Amino acid sequence: MPHSVSLINTIAAGLGLALMLGFLAARLRLPALVGYLLAGVIIGPFTPGFVADAGIAAQLAEIGVMLLMFGVGLHFSLDDLLAVRKIALPGALAQIAVATLLGGGLALWWGWSPGAALVFGLALSVASTVVLLRALESLGILDSFTGRIAVGWLVVEDLAMVLVLVLLPPLAGTLGVQGGAGAAGNADPLWQTLGLTLLQVGGFVALMLVVGRRVFPWILWQVTRTGSRELFTLCVVAAAVSIAYASAALFGVSFALGAFFAGMVMRESQFAHRAAQESLPLRDAFAVLFFVSVGMLFDPSVLIERPLQVLAVVLVIVLGKSLAACALVLVFRYPLGTALTVSASLAQIGEFSFILAGLGVSLGLLPVEGQSLVLAGALISIATNPLWFSLIAPMQKWLHAHSSFARGLEMREDPLAELPMTTEAKYLSRQVVLVGYGRVGRRIAAELDANDIPYVVAEQNRELVEKLREAGTPAVWGDAADPAVLIQAHIARARVLVVATPDTMNVRQMMETARTLNPAIQTVIRSHNEQEARLLTQETSATVFLGEHELAQAMARDVVQRAVSMAVPA
Repeated sequence: MPHSVSLINTIAAGLGLALMLGFLAARLRLPALVGYLLAGVIIGPFTPGFVADAGIAAQLAEIGVMLLMFGVGLHFSLDDLLAVRKIALPGALAQIAVATLLGGGLALWWGWSPGAALVFGLALSVASTVVLLRALESLGILDSFTGRIAVGWLVVEDLAMVLVLVLLPPLAGTLGVQGGAGAAGNADPLWQTLGLTLLQVGGFVALMLVVGRRVFPWILWQVTRTGSRELFTLCVVAAAVSIAYASAALFGVSFALGAFFAGMVMRESQFAHRAAQESLPLRDAFAVLFFVSVGMLFDPSVLIERPLQVLAVVLVIVLGKSLAACALVLVFRYPLGTALTVSASLAQIGEFSFILAGLGVSLGLLPVEGQSLVLAGALISIATNPLWFSLIAPMQKWLHAHSSFARGLEMREDPLAELPMTTEAKYLSRQVVLVGYGRVGRRIAAELDANDIPYVVAEQNRELVEKLREAGTPAVWGDAADPAVLIQAHIARARVLVVATPDTMNVRQMMETARTLNPAIQTVIRSHNEQEARLLTQETSATVFLGEHELAQAMARDVVQRAVSMAVPA
């Protein structure tokens, strides 16, 4: 068959086999992505039979990563990123350091060189973009504060790996490679390379945030005015892929990071939600090809030849990284549930690990068996990652039942977890309890302020609670699904409970707590999903609003009307 049809062969074999094995995995109550990975192993070069074009599969997978990160950017504003910087930045850097020490320690124990140990440890330290985002999306917590912490953590990891990939070649000679770039007489000094890299990344981010935030929403608006659906979809896909490629070619950042910032600036458009919906089918199809391409890189013989080394690698990824991330989140005084979710999100490795391992082998730093071990660890950790998410709830429940220490971690003594004693009486009775102070919550709060209606904010973002208190707004820190948080917001004497967070997983628990303590309270809920909205209306008898931009104004008007109508105590 002519070589020119290898693209068709790869797509047909990859998607067709992924469909069959994904369906079989789902019927066996396993994650569908296990089937996708096995499809890649079957059509890969290390198993008999048909062998797909690995190079083409890898490029198709890159497109999937671009589209997926673009979609995340459409849901993740700059404010969201800045809101979690105090935990994501130090947390990600510390977790990378711990994982690198664990992986590097293993490599040194096996007799590898210090350079190989460093590359190997770094490859085990960074999580997969695709796996993390798909997991958060499937749980419906991508837009929640916990989801924003995980995504912000991932962005910091990606930025760190961009620096590593740029600095590794000039450091190769220093790390023990004869004739490496770092040993060459005409090589640029290390400080110059680092400075240039930081300048490039900073220039890209500045360009996107200063120019892109104005230009790309304007372009999307002009295309929308034509009334052509296919032109709108083409504009979205072209923006994701073109900006991602340009960022890598001109500024040296990764495709994934470039696409993420492209989506983040496109979010400024009023058509961001439609853009996310239009790109969803393509994102799903190419994400499947990503998992297939990962499976193609895996040599099953490593499981037989080096089982103990594979087990050690998996333990570093799944256990070492997770415990480090969990401990770091708890150090920042976030609840145990948030710590467990973030640690499960990072209990795998992916795209950057493959790139880093390949670069290490090409530079002569990492032995070939090191790359095989990285791929084995990636395959196993990706396949088992949904299991760790499924264990969060039962683990949290068991810890609460058997450990007073765990119960203390979930709701610790903290000045932000309760209203100050100096809080005025008007905020403690007949007030509105506003759960969530994001984009929608802020608009509702502004409307309440304009009508001189007292309210108390319940928010999971510690930094945001601190700012609200500095501005004179009563606020309590914590997850409103916890009865103690609503009690601290004085829900028992409130007029209205408003749930303005995009995460509706724990809404029913909030409703039950609120109505147990205050049977007469009125409730208003935000939802993104029409089916979920119907269920919430039926089960909680609450008023449910769909959407975001128009929703904020509609919710605000409704809350104000309810608060005014109940101004006179019953």
